[in-house]
Formats: sequence, structure tokens, C-alpha cells
Amino acid sequence: MAKSKFEYVRLFEAEDRCLPNTWIVVRVDGKGFHKFSTEHGYEKPNDIKALSLMNRAATSVMEEFKDMCLAYGQSDEYSFVFRKETQAYSRRSAKLSTNVCSLFTSAFVYYWNEYFPTSKPRYPPVFDGRTVLYPSNQNIRDYLSWRQADCHINNLYNTTFWALILKGGLTPTEAENKLKGTLSGDKNEILFSQFAINYNTEPEMLRKGTVLVRRKVPVVLPNGGTREKSQIVQEHVDIIGDEFWNTNTHLLTVT
Repeated sequence: MAKSKFEYVRLFEAEDRCLPNTWIVVRVDGKGFHKFSTEHGYEKPNDIKALSLMNRAATSVMEEFKDMCLAYGQSDEYSFVFRKETQAYSRRSAKLSTNVCSLFTSAFVYYWNEYFPTSKPRYPPVFDGRTVLYPSNQNIRDYLSWRQADCHINNLYNTTFWALILKGGLTPTEAENKLKGTLSGDKNEILFSQFAINYNTEPEMLRKGTVLVRRKVPVVLPNGGTREKSQIVQEHVDIIGDEFWNTNTHLLTVT
């Protein structure tokens, strides 16, 4: 940058480097997506194409940022986990959140036609981004558990809510009143007894969300041999219990 007498204005820029030796999470969240999903005719309670588009956009982000070890997405949000030791953008919070958020948004628009080939966005989608730090492995696990628990709670409610409307003939207000004060067991009973829906057999992507992880997989070479190559793998699994983390110990290992 050329020097001039005006360069002093840089002194007003805030220092926003993330603390060292902490997990950095950038969460991207859709802004006004209730309206966006309605305007674009998303299927209720879940639109598989829309969720798959979110997963594709998130994969683009992980392809760009090699220091991301994991991402978790559900509904209109995605959380991206940077390794503790990352030095991406010198760990500047604003740089990380704005670059992740802008890349996610542009990828969402770029790949739209692959998932919605007969329509185009009626107006630009908007996502906001925030950066949060977590000091310990337990903290980052608890954060991801919180987001997956949120996925389960919201999806069970929405599945029951829309079953009452689309199959039960209730109005949105009537369905909301019927579900007021109900527990998860009550909602499961409504789904099964009234609509023969076993919630536990619903697609795992809807109940558990999507986990993107880097994993080494065997790749066949032109000479017939094989070698391991790091790839981004998409899974729909429980990340609250220990099994996932015991199987993927490399995710929480500082290199």
C-alpha cells in the first residue's frame, strides 16, 4: 500500500485477532429465510434440494479453507470449525467471518441451478456470519452438540406442525395451538397415531443434520495402484455421543 499523509487513518482500525490456541467457529446463518423459503416454494417441512444446496455451498467453503477440520449444518445455518493452530488471515475475526460468509453465499447462488433447474432466485439470498472462540475440546464438542440438539428439536416440531396442516387439515394457528406445551414424546405420538409416521425412520439428514469432515480415502491410480487422498466426506450421524469422536480422533488433535 502506497504511503501518504492520510495513512494515519489506519490507526482507527480495531485489532480483532482471535485468541491463540482456541477453536475458531464461524457460523453462517440465513437472514429472513422464512420469507425466502416461502417465496421460492420450498417443500414443507423440509426441502431436500434446498438442504443439498446448503451442503454443496458448505463443501465449497471447506475446499477453499484447508484449515477447517469439520463443518456442521442444519436448516439455514452452517458452522465451520477451524483448527486451533490455524493462522488463516492471521486469525483476524472479521476477515474470517466475512470471507467464509461471502464465499458461502456466492456458492449458494452459483450452484442454485444444479438443484433448482427450473427456477432462478427471485432476489439475492442473505447470510450473516459470526466468529466465536472455544478454548477446550469439550467446549467445541458441546457447541456442536447444541447445534445438533437444536436440529432435532426444530425438525420434530416442524415435522409435526406441517403434518397437522398438510395431512390433518388444520390451519397454522390451530396447529400451533395444538402443539403448545407438548413434549417430544407427545409430538412423536401425534405423528404415529394420527399420521402413521415413525419419526425415527425419517431421513437422517433431516433429524441429525449434515457433518462435513476431511477423511483420507483410497484413490485408484492410472497404473492400477492406490494411494490415500484427503477428501471432504458428507455424513448424517450423531455427534453428541462419543462414537463419532472416537472414530475421528484426528479432528480434535492439534498438529
